[in-house]
Amino acid sequence: EKLEENASIKQTMQHTLKTQEGRKRYALRKQTIEPVFGIIKSVMGFRTFSLRGLEAVKGEWSLVCLAWNIKRMGSLRLK
Repeated sequence: EKLEENASIKQTMQHTLKTQEGRKRYALRKQTIEPVFGIIKSVMGFRTFSLRGLEAVKGEWSLVCLAWNIKRMGSLRLK
């Protein structure tokens, strides 16, 4: 089945998940991305944004990512 040229994001994702290659690539999220969000939420305690507005939230998220990267670098150095 061919994807329409003007397909929405949702339709594109549905089409991707119908293929074996698409399912395989999507499954990689479980081992690469999702654990990071889990650690940020549970270990670092970041569950909600404190600021309002897109630019402020972008800045706050950048700080959270910076903290995660510093934490990760520290744990890798100890090995």
